Amino acid sequence: MESAKSFVCISNYFKGTDFLIQLKKLGNTVYLVTSEKLRDKPWPHDYIDEIFYMQGQDTDWNLEHLLLGVGNLMKTNKVDAIVALDDYDVEKATYLRENLRIDGMGQTTGRYFRDKLAMRMRAKSCGIPIPAFCSLFNDHDINTFADTVAPPWVLKPRSEASASGIIKVFDKEALWIHITEMGNNRFKYLLEQFKPGDVYHCDSLVLDRKKIFSLTSKYLATPMEITQGGGVFRSSNIPYDSEDDIEIKKVNEEVLKSFGLKNGAAHTEFIKCNEDGKIYFLETSSRVGGAHIAEMVEAASNINLWKEWAIIEDALVKEKIYQLPKVKKEYAGIVLTLSKYQHPDLSSFSDPEVCFRVPLDYHAGLIVKSDKSERVLELLNNYVDRLIADYTVVVAQNKVTKLH
Repeated sequence: MESAKSFVCISNYFKGTDFLIQLKKLGNTVYLVTSEKLRDKPWPHDYIDEIFYMQGQDTDWNLEHLLLGVGNLMKTNKVDAIVALDDYDVEKATYLRENLRIDGMGQTTGRYFRDKLAMRMRAKSCGIPIPAFCSLFNDHDINTFADTVAPPWVLKPRSEASASGIIKVFDKEALWIHITEMGNNRFKYLLEQFKPGDVYHCDSLVLDRKKIFSLTSKYLATPMEITQGGGVFRSSNIPYDSEDDIEIKKVNEEVLKSFGLKNGAAHTEFIKCNEDGKIYFLETSSRVGGAHIAEMVEAASNINLWKEWAIIEDALVKEKIYQLPKVKKEYAGIVLTLSKYQHPDLSSFSDPEVCFRVPLDYHAGLIVKSDKSERVLELLNNYVDRLIADYTVVVAQNKVTKLH
């Protein structure tokens, strides 16, 4: 009988329960490090050997305290792997691995999956198409960019998740007003040309530097639109082997290989520019996509990204061969909005294609699946109008005050 391995999983958001459950089912010892604020969340306690709580969230965690805690754990418990379950935990995990000399992604590679400036510089050096961009280190470089690259532009925090903190700018004067307001935080942002177009995401599994699974989907309402204007989030996977599907998967493989992802899950975003029809890389991450994208991917493909990622991690430490389950090629889509009700009654959405109802407080969301892409889009378009009429509430975006 093979010996159990020990995993330290880090998540300062409530997510990854399928990952934790699967790791435990495979006979491992599972430790979770999370935020004190999440103590009362419904973590799958029967599948976690011990939970450790850190004060604060995101940037509030004291990394020295985290290192000390995991170091003390290792005095009497061997740790075989450290896994970051959320975007904000990548730095924490790479910091621990570097200091404790545990196999896995290190801090330099981790930058490519967290720091949007590092992503763009790496993509540019590898010949991967990206929108024009500029760091905010040097005034002359900023002025040159503003004088030679047509607006509008976007100011993006380098290490925030999703579309948090993005500022759209239309002229040079406004640009410098925003940069001045940033003060000493300006180096934590980058400047990029805004290219209007359709935004896609490619969700992948990687083993031994090779992409073993990917699914291409299109945002019908982008995270930036939702974050800044409110409304209803929507996404669905696009027709298989279509021109966009082939091109996006090709660039996606180039990104993951060039950025150095050896194993695990990835969520990568692209834009198809309206002006020239080209596919441009936007950003990537070494984790499962949020907003219940994992459930949408599973509905379309039969691949549960969280579970398969856990099985990959288990296979790596036990030196076993991993086998991807059989992939189906169907279609699925998600529609999700903030709700005025804590527990919205979605029973009126009774079409047989409905396969999942989002279980979050103050959210109204559904996932539908079909063997026809057109049917998925028809349902999503119908549902968005009903959700807006009966459930949706718009909450102003919180200003980002603490930057990574």
